Amino acid sequence: MDLLGDWWTPLVLREAFYGVTRFDTFQQELGIARNTLADRLRRLVDEGLMEKRPYQSEPVRHDYVLTEKGRDFFGVLAAMNSWGNRWLSGDDGAPVVFRHEPCGHESTAEVVCAHCKQPMTSEDTRPSMGPGFPPRLAERAEVRRRFAQP
Repeated sequence: MDLLGDWWTPLVLREAFYGVTRFDTFQQELGIARNTLADRLRRLVDEGLMEKRPYQSEPVRHDYVLTEKGRDFFGVLAAMNSWGNRWLSGDDGAPVVFRHEPCGHESTAEVVCAHCKQPMTSEDTRPSMGPGFPPRLAERAEVRRRFAQP
């Protein structure tokens, strides 16, 4: 959430999934201040979600292209789109729908268990500390309560 905890970063990533690669096009499509966009793109490059590829030498200009790590963010955006379509759509229907090219159907994102392929919901899914959970945080009382077995 530190990386994506602002309004603009997911929107920049969304535009990248729409095929935008040029700074000026990001700026135009989003109406974002140039300094804010430069900061978000720099952070996405630093975090490995995008990479800069030069397309012009004088002056030097770059395309901003999704990396594998960045392309893997698609599921997050698709889930956000599904939620928005369900809860925020007007009478005219969903503003953005996804077409799954392999089967040819419009569809929505769904979070499913990687093991049994059944939908995961807040009612039947419980978080627990994984092997990489920081030991210094695992000792805190509020953290232990958060991950306590019911």
